[in-house]
Amino acid sequence: MKQGIEPSACATLGNIFNIQRYSIHDGRGIRTLVFLKGCPMRCVWCANPESQLPHNEITIQESRCIKCNKCILNCPTEAVIQTVTDVSIHREKCIVCGRCADVCPANCLQIVGKQYTVMEALEEIRGDMVFYNASGGGVTFSGGEPFCQIKFLHALLQKCKEFDIDTAVETCGHVPFEHMEKCLQFIDTVLFDIKHINNERHKQLTGVENSLLLGNARKIAASGLSLVVRVPVIPGLNDDWTNLADTAAFAKELDVSEIHLLPYHNYGKGKYPRLGKECAPEIQPPTQLYMEELREKLSQSGIMVQLGG
Repeated sequence: MKQGIEPSACATLGNIFNIQRYSIHDGRGIRTLVFLKGCPMRCVWCANPESQLPHNEITIQESRCIKCNKCILNCPTEAVIQTVTDVSIHREKCIVCGRCADVCPANCLQIVGKQYTVMEALEEIRGDMVFYNASGGGVTFSGGEPFCQIKFLHALLQKCKEFDIDTAVETCGHVPFEHMEKCLQFIDTVLFDIKHINNERHKQLTGVENSLLLGNARKIAASGLSLVVRVPVIPGLNDDWTNLADTAAFAKELDVSEIHLLPYHNYGKGKYPRLGKECAPEIQPPTQLYMEELREKLSQSGIMVQLGG
């Protein structure tokens, strides 16, 4: 058990947009996935656009609107407006107070993001202890980018270890290494996503260069911590053989024995219009056969390849 943290740290607030239970991905055993808001990247295929901004957002699913106008009557900034067919949000006026969502009987309007204290989040995580104990599972922090909420993440990781909960953090790696280093002693596994090994191509696809994240991956590997390199397979964008082979070579340089290939899915496509954001480009998910072929070919380079998280 680690030394206790200061009571003030337990009062630190974190913004969580989803807690997913009973997952068998993103780490070993049965896991609870905790998704934190805020991300330094803007991947063109992002499946969780609601994770990008660090603050609460409002979503609107216009097809559910029953035109009761309660949202309009309760909005203090007149940000909810009536259109010809339904309602919409004037996002420059919206202060995300949640009053419209509170009175919406059809769940047309919803707030994405909820403030948790460390102890509140810990209570949610500890609720699944029986499954962790039975399966060797634990909690995985994802996002967004968990290290963007460093004070909250650090305190919560430390609390988890006080209860001997297995911890994993999924990261894009584009954060100051000091943030990571502060947490490493409380992390069992780092799931490190590499979107593209080529610096220029990485910048085109994510909005940032990859030099910082590759350097961070080297430092984590040197620390001796369990490190898993993961590659999201996005057809037409990063699934060319040169990128996959070079990423595998980088993983072997780190002495990582296994790479996970994560097939792209378009489950997040419908989220963009609800957030008032421009839709992601049309990308067809890879077939299972294609993923198997990639695994077989990449395995010939001398590294173990797993499909999925």
